[in-house]
Amino acid sequence: MSFTVAIVGRPNVGKSTLFNRLVGKKLALVDDTPGVTRDRRPGDAKLVDLRFTIIDTAGLEEAGADTLEGRMRAQTEMAIDEADLTLFVVDAKAGLTPLDKTFGELLRRSGKPVVLVANKSEAKGSDGGFYDAYTLGLGEPVPISAEHGQGMIDLRDAIVEAIGEDAAFPEDVDEAVTDVDVRDSDFDDEDEDAEGLYDESLPLRVAIVGRPNAGKSTLINRFLGEDRLLTGPEAGITRDSISVEWDWRGRTIKMFDTAGMRRKARVQEKLEKLSVADALRSIRFAETVVIVFDATIPFEKQDLQIADLVLREGRAAVLAFNKWDMIEDPQAFLTDLREKTERLLPQARGIRAVPISGQTGYGLDKLMQSIVDTDKVWNKRISTAKLNRWLDQTTTQHPPPAVSGRRLKLKYMTQVKARPPAFMVSCTRPDALPESYVRYMTNNLRADFQMPGVPIRIHFKAGDNPFENRRKKR
Repeated sequence: MSFTVAIVGRPNVGKSTLFNRLVGKKLALVDDTPGVTRDRRPGDAKLVDLRFTIIDTAGLEEAGADTLEGRMRAQTEMAIDEADLTLFVVDAKAGLTPLDKTFGELLRRSGKPVVLVANKSEAKGSDGGFYDAYTLGLGEPVPISAEHGQGMIDLRDAIVEAIGEDAAFPEDVDEAVTDVDVRDSDFDDEDEDAEGLYDESLPLRVAIVGRPNAGKSTLINRFLGEDRLLTGPEAGITRDSISVEWDWRGRTIKMFDTAGMRRKARVQEKLEKLSVADALRSIRFAETVVIVFDATIPFEKQDLQIADLVLREGRAAVLAFNKWDMIEDPQAFLTDLREKTERLLPQARGIRAVPISGQTGYGLDKLMQSIVDTDKVWNKRISTAKLNRWLDQTTTQHPPPAVSGRRLKLKYMTQVKARPPAFMVSCTRPDALPESYVRYMTNNLRADFQMPGVPIRIHFKAGDNPFENRRKKR
């Protein structure tokens, strides 16, 4: 991207709506409630022939530095410092307020180029607010409607004029070439070397999920080494799912901070429903999901429901027991946690669980290693020859039971996909195979091929009967 633009303004003037308009997707949560956005969210914007990085920010408010609003304002000020240009959005329909004038003065002192944007200019009675915007002393306001996409050409021209054509259209910026991600492509099941195709150079997408106030944002800030995400003692600070990138041992890690997920019965407000839906999308988009438990109150019912949701989605999962610095007898507590993990999460036997402290940084390197190791297992492929040798050995040691006096036969097995590992078994009467035998096969497969902690799916299919058509003719 050629330059960076920050969108700022007081709450509820339409900053997130404009952000979504410029990135071409509904990435930021939008609601009539003031102060929906809290963290700064970057995105790749396109405006006619301009390409740039856009940053959505929290609404500017006057508040003490130790309050939530004060910490939100600090995040916005960081975005202004980071940006090359600021879009200062005012509400033409509601008119100017003392807050607009206060922050207009702040932007003027920053020394950065500013484009004054009069949003909601399509509304009846917005002319007065539009002309009042001239009094801010930030130049001619650009009338737009972020909701309806009006005035975007004028906004483009204003941005080019403010930042200069050389910065807006740098000649030395090459078109980015998108690497083809081959991780979902089909491989030849007969290839004995297919097991070694895991590419450690590819970026890794990791979602951080958990209950409110488990320490998810603090954990990511510790990874980054800066206060990138808004944190505090209040529960439910994070609303949008925010993605951040950083390098770990030469590999690009893209992490998604998500809103805390409470029990469904407690989620009543529309805004919280939108936040949880955004978190669920992050889980589906991620490859590995870190489920953050509060070590002081682990294995709440909601923790187990979140873990079950992640595994049902087929994601690779790692448990992180946060706030480990608050545990008095760590060794005894760790032994108890391991026993409970095996007992309460039987569907992911062997799942990796790491004690950490987002506050002090304890255990974070071990957590990252567990994430990478789990992702390797999640991408694992096993050759058909090995699977059929395993199937023959397994059914010989413990044959499937007879149903209605007829023995079930498992004939052939192959891996149909990875991410997560999924297998197809050709057998007689698949509907009659008991669930207990399916669990026996799954557990043996997990143990014999070293696939701890990831979902394993086995599908059973009846083989073709060559005499079926002859029977129909008779």
